[in-house]
Amino acid sequence: MSDALLISALVLSFVCVLGWLWQVRERNAGHVDVIWSAGVGGASVFYCLMAEGSVVVRVTCGLLLAVWSWRLAHHIHRRVAGQKEDGRYQSMRIALGSRINLFHFFFFQGQALLAWLFALPAWVIARGASEVSLFWLLTGTLLAVVAMIGEATADSQLAQFRADPNNQGKSCRAGLWRYSRHPNYFFEWLHWVAYPLIAIGVSGGAWLWIAPLMMFLFLWFVTGIPYTEKQAIKSRGDDYRQYQQETSMFFPWWPKSGQESSS
Repeated sequence: MSDALLISALVLSFVCVLGWLWQVRERNAGHVDVIWSAGVGGASVFYCLMAEGSVVVRVTCGLLLAVWSWRLAHHIHRRVAGQKEDGRYQSMRIALGSRINLFHFFFFQGQALLAWLFALPAWVIARGASEVSLFWLLTGTLLAVVAMIGEATADSQLAQFRADPNNQGKSCRAGLWRYSRHPNYFFEWLHWVAYPLIAIGVSGGAWLWIAPLMMFLFLWFVTGIPYTEKQAIKSRGDDYRQYQQETSMFFPWWPKSGQESSS
């Protein structure tokens, strides 16, 4: 299994080199997000196939991460394919000028490293498959399924809202978006809680709690909420500021009374 870690690291690094060459030609670095989500799933499935021990545990873990990976990669690909480069990457391109390709090379390699790290829960679970208890396997699986359904539902609700021209300049308050300004991020984070639960009792399993912690920190402080909120205020102004006052930022909760009258 140690060889599997090295092989996956080399493959992810190579794939990100190809992705970097693609963005040099297409001038759209947004594809790195597709590579990251697909890379995590691919490496996870590879670990589950290479390991020995309980087939049920390995198939369950591999299937959960394969479904999560395919859905997220497909969702992001539809959003970036044939579209203008995401504002985050446009800002980097403007700020760095002629140095952008060199920066993107190391940025893509950084995403390869992150994909490798986020696939480690599958490696730990697959390696210790015989130590996984049925109770925690079922608990973690149920949580992962709920999280994936929640994230897919939130993405679908937002897409339907944006598809209506009458909603231009308005903030989505439909469905899950009534209870959280970022339900898709919340359920993405919740998904990563499933794997340390499955790994309770597995040697080294306690380290897997770092995965949901890392995801929370990235979403809360780095790549998720800060940029999304900034862009939302630019595009929706006072409507989004009101939405901020009425609706929980991350964890779903009942909206304040102001939203009751606007929903």
